[in-house]
Amino acid sequence: MKYARQLSRLAWLIILLATLNAGISAEEFMLGADISWIPEQEAKGRKFQDGAQAKDIFTIVKEHQFNWIRLRLFNNPRATTNGYSVQGFCDLDNTRKMAKRIQQAGLKFLLDFHYSDTWADPGHQYKPAAWKELPMDQLTKAVREYTRDTIRSLAAAGTPPQMVQVGNEISNGMLWPDGKITRFDQLAELFKAGAAGVREADPKIKVMLHLALGGDNAKSRWFLDQARQRGVEFDILGQSYYPKWHGTPNDLRTNLTDLAGRYPWPIIVVEYSEHKREVNSIVQALPNGKGQGTFIWEPTEWGEALFKKDGQALPSLELYPELARSFKTTPRTR
Repeated sequence: MKYARQLSRLAWLIILLATLNAGISAEEFMLGADISWIPEQEAKGRKFQDGAQAKDIFTIVKEHQFNWIRLRLFNNPRATTNGYSVQGFCDLDNTRKMAKRIQQAGLKFLLDFHYSDTWADPGHQYKPAAWKELPMDQLTKAVREYTRDTIRSLAAAGTPPQMVQVGNEISNGMLWPDGKITRFDQLAELFKAGAAGVREADPKIKVMLHLALGGDNAKSRWFLDQARQRGVEFDILGQSYYPKWHGTPNDLRTNLTDLAGRYPWPIIVVEYSEHKREVNSIVQALPNGKGQGTFIWEPTEWGEALFKKDGQALPSLELYPELARSFKTTPRTR
């Protein structure tokens, strides 16, 4: 009987390994949305509807099979220099309130640190006013402590993120001029500081490095090789994909397929709007199970949105339940 039980356990282990090697993954594909504009839109009176029925935006996206929400965070959007909003939209207080709504909806939470008082992207990576005059050693310390303390604050409210971006679209660096891409040693130290702040707050949180090079394989590889040479560690590679700047869907497929085979990190297209079906299918089909999901950027208003300006859901929203059904029944390669 003892040996029979052992053989039974061994048989189950063999079946499990065979299942994994056959490409079946228990991980749920991430269908995410960045809806950071919601507090601002609601303050202006925006109401959301799915058909004839008015509903909370979180209810609508949950019912359409979204399972993650991404929120951007500005240090002090009220700052007079390069500030974003005198009302404080996208500050920590508004982020706490949105995080509570994410939790109540049963969704997961990706927090996007811009490390700025306003937008950070490949053309804008301005230091927040409070850090403007800090020398490099103090700037690094500020990044680590701010990251750690922000996450601890969210955790204390019972709404910690499950994933954190250390910077937003840092293809040309972050926290300029100290972290410009031409100063890659300093850029690496700033990223490490942010990642260390995440680990210190909660080592279970996944750390993302986010580039805006969706269809550019040469620049993606150069950046990632430079980062690896300097000991930069992270858990997830994020890419933005907008055809205007990042090429065709085939460019995206070519780049991400190469990155999935070349590097150890899972991949998420963490910003997109156009070619919704293709983008999701490309990520879902990446080799070795590396494609973990996607996040559509500001679908309540921007680009090829999923809602009209009056808050009415568009027919394009119905794509997402279809994708969710398809991805649940189609084994992911590993």
